[in-house]
Amino acid sequence: MSLVDLNIKQIHSGLKKKDFSAFEICQEYLGRIKSKDKEISSFITVDEEAALNKAKQADELIAKNSDIPFLFGVPCAIKDNMMVEGLKCSAGSKMLENYYSFYDATAVKKIKNENAIILGKTNLDEFAMGSSTENSFFGPTKNPVDLDRVSGGSSGGSAAAVSAKLSAFTLGSDTGGSIRLPASFCGAVGLKPTYGSVSRYGLIAFASSLDQIGPIARTVDDVKIVFDSIKGKDSLDSTSLDYKEDSFDFSVSELKIGVPKEYFVKGIDPEVEKAIKNAIKKYENMGAKIEEISLPHIKHSLACYYIICCSEASANMARYDGIRYGYSENQKSKNLLETYLYSRENGLGEEVKRRIMIGTYSLSSGYYDDYYLKAQKIRTLIVNDFKKAFEKVDLIFGPVSPFLPFRIGEKIEDPLSMYLVDMYTVSVNLAGLPALSLPCNDPGKLPIGLQIIGKPFEEGKILKAASFY
Repeated sequence: MSLVDLNIKQIHSGLKKKDFSAFEICQEYLGRIKSKDKEISSFITVDEEAALNKAKQADELIAKNSDIPFLFGVPCAIKDNMMVEGLKCSAGSKMLENYYSFYDATAVKKIKNENAIILGKTNLDEFAMGSSTENSFFGPTKNPVDLDRVSGGSSGGSAAAVSAKLSAFTLGSDTGGSIRLPASFCGAVGLKPTYGSVSRYGLIAFASSLDQIGPIARTVDDVKIVFDSIKGKDSLDSTSLDYKEDSFDFSVSELKIGVPKEYFVKGIDPEVEKAIKNAIKKYENMGAKIEEISLPHIKHSLACYYIICCSEASANMARYDGIRYGYSENQKSKNLLETYLYSRENGLGEEVKRRIMIGTYSLSSGYYDDYYLKAQKIRTLIVNDFKKAFEKVDLIFGPVSPFLPFRIGEKIEDPLSMYLVDMYTVSVNLAGLPALSLPCNDPGKLPIGLQIIGKPFEEGKILKAASFY
């Protein structure tokens, strides 16, 4: 077995027993990135020298004390919209192509405190706006399972790196499905935590009421280890919360699983529907109680989400003006207005500009009440739908995506078709809930993810239920 085949628990055990060194496992991952990532493009930046130096330091520390945290010496990668001190942070955009971070995001600082080894930064849709990682200024990330297909988005580089064994785990961000969708498409496990459970400090903002950092890894146990390391209150993020998670100890026969009737409608790929229903049947065969439920306002979630996320994006993107930092057309402009216009026109991609325009229109005088305010009211109805459902059931099961991983270029020219990829994921962000993507079909086929949705701050229950599978 190669060192890159080991999960986090196995790496931890091997380092403690001194079966191998942190330097050896880091070298093996870096070698694999060199040989494999040319065809996948999961990384934007690889920080080889710093990673090897960090691994050497880890070996020196472990020689003195074998009592080490779980992430000690574990090679990982960070989505390139999170700050890692001294590394480029491009957000997949020409606008920030040469921007270097001068501090660590809180989630990054936490894994650094455990002496995890950061190999580099992973590719993403520009400013995390997309569902396929085709919107990156640096080109698309290909799906390691089938190189003709997309890796999902926006954390496509993060999921592909885990799937191709180029990183033991990665950190991604999820605004409307951006951890779960690529995890589903690449056959990895991805957790979108409860809004506020992980600090967003150091994450480049897309839609501030929806964004959440979370882990992608190969196993449920690995995801739990990483999540436990990064969660918690942060004084630098006023929306973050500290919570004492209940210890969830239950058998599968004690589970009540809700299956929304709205999830299995016309348009879902028959292969996806079959795989998800088979997975739910397995839980039923293990003793779980399955109950059909209704989320009546879920049909409005996609329209509601795109108005809210674009409105928030239009405000957050105003800082990229060609003046303070990032790409600038200042040299070619005759006045300040031209600097703004040319810098944004040439520094931002088509999808980002599209969302800024949608958001600006939704917030504009005369349309605010009809669009943004109405979307926020619908958001409340969606939150209430979930609350009512969780009065009856412990968890909600369904698909992550209505489609199998699609071919590169298949949907990129049709934004509405692309947005439909998110139809099962965006409601979770609108409600601030935790949700997991769990691979649920046979190896060798195109991956399909089972989505497990829980109550706020019940990640432990989701992960426990996923471990039964």
